[in-house]
Amino acid sequence: MPSLYEKIEESAHYLSDRIPLVAKTAVVLGTGLGDFVDSISNKIEIAYDDIPYFVVSTVQSHSGKFIFGYKSGVPIIVMAGRLHYYEGYSTAEITFPIRVLKALGVENIIMTNASGGINAHFTEGDIVIVTDHINLMPDNPLRGKNDERLGPRFPDMLHAYDESLIKKFHSIGEKINIKLQYGVYLGLQGPSLETPAEYRMAHILGADLVGMSTIPEVIVAKHSGMKVCVFSIVSNVCFPKSALTETTLEEVIMVVNRSSGKLMEILDHYFEFLKD
Repeated sequence: MPSLYEKIEESAHYLSDRIPLVAKTAVVLGTGLGDFVDSISNKIEIAYDDIPYFVVSTVQSHSGKFIFGYKSGVPIIVMAGRLHYYEGYSTAEITFPIRVLKALGVENIIMTNASGGINAHFTEGDIVIVTDHINLMPDNPLRGKNDERLGPRFPDMLHAYDESLIKKFHSIGEKINIKLQYGVYLGLQGPSLETPAEYRMAHILGADLVGMSTIPEVIVAKHSGMKVCVFSIVSNVCFPKSALTETTLEEVIMVVNRSSGKLMEILDHYFEFLKD
């Protein structure tokens, strides 16, 4: 049985043999943000189920592809659709693509997701830069034997969300007059949405957002030495209880789609900056 390191190397070699570029930046797309790939030129698409040791995304609106190409002339890799713990995979399985990105030469990862808003000052459609997280998922992707070639046994999470990237995106938001919020993301396993009592718990713990993804990928990216920035679009207001309504995936996607244009504009300016 090959080791984790050997599996990563095999997957990375499979991809590097099929793509003509090396990218330092990757984007991981969450629910409702798949349209970003339309702005990528000279695209090469490789389905997850064609890549050795990858598992398959099973969630509506997550296409499950690695996309290689150029954004504003900058080489980029896009994960069109992430994987989730609630799909039945371990956190080690859902973060395996992050490790492969590192092996391919990626240094910076921009992640997106949709989340419930716990902060009373947040409204539906707000774009939030995540500054920290609270991990209440029942599994950690680093659990088990550690391979020092991949990262340290006990990675420090003080700066899990890169301050230089956050400052850059803050500057871009001010420049193009798009308001950005900032907050702490609390991760639960899902797939059931939270109860009013769980939303209250998240608020008491100091969370501004609640969701079912992202944290395992951030942990592995930090373990691997990559810089991370996470954008979360508030899909529904979850606190206080009086603000709660029943929510469907279709409604989440609809709200995210309304705000995705602003987030795409922010990313457009970022890649224009990288080009210069």
